[in-house]
Amino acid sequence: MQKIITGFHAVEERVRRAKEENSAGGIRIFYSKPGPRVKKILSAAEDAGIPCSVSDDAALDKLTEHLSAGARDHRGIVLCVENEKNAAENRVDFDQWVSEYAAVSDDVRVTVLVLDSVTDPHNVGAVIRSCDQFGAALIVLPESRGTNDVAGDEVIARTSAGASAWVPSAVVPNLVRAVQRLKEAGFWVYGADAGGTHADKINFPQKSVIIMGSEGTGIARLLSQQCDEIVSIPTCGKIDSLNVSVAAGVLLYELYRRTQK
Repeated sequence: MQKIITGFHAVEERVRRAKEENSAGGIRIFYSKPGPRVKKILSAAEDAGIPCSVSDDAALDKLTEHLSAGARDHRGIVLCVENEKNAAENRVDFDQWVSEYAAVSDDVRVTVLVLDSVTDPHNVGAVIRSCDQFGAALIVLPESRGTNDVAGDEVIARTSAGASAWVPSAVVPNLVRAVQRLKEAGFWVYGADAGGTHADKINFPQKSVIIMGSEGTGIARLLSQQCDEIVSIPTCGKIDSLNVSVAAGVLLYELYRRTQK
């Protein structure tokens, strides 16, 4: 199976990952417009041992024709990965991850973000970008999200600006059971919803889980019952809610800034 990655940020991050992991095998870059940004990527690819071939826009259009409309805008450079499923994502085994982090010292802040019924890949990608910027250790996604949707994965990689190659993600069949497992490992669980305790009033423990629900239905009832507390973001606007990716960014920053004191 061939994986196609477009977008300057996503390509750059995949090249950087290949160099750090010494895993350039099966990766090739095709380009048609050697502008300053492309030249920078080509230089990094050469350092990583990734072969690069000059092409033309028609050939790149052909390579990307099966992608979503946004991902088809290749801007003159396309990265191809052979025989690597989910090349744009840093997938981890959930149970193994929890076992490792259960033993982490309480002096270290570990933040996990759980997405419940957030199906728009643009939102998922934006959330992953915030996870990268504010140091979330893991993002947990439900298996029902349709994680084998190639077009959706490409949108996530592009919208996350390449962060999906770095932020560990776990796909689980049952979010309720996953959250229970995190609680058993010493994590406290907070569900994001209007009417909860304002985030700046909560003394978040070092091991914290934030659950974000969809803008339409919120957090599922059984999942909400697993929460130790409901957290909300104080706002002053006229509409009733923030976009889920914006809300996730605000809450992740709230936890991150506490590590900077």
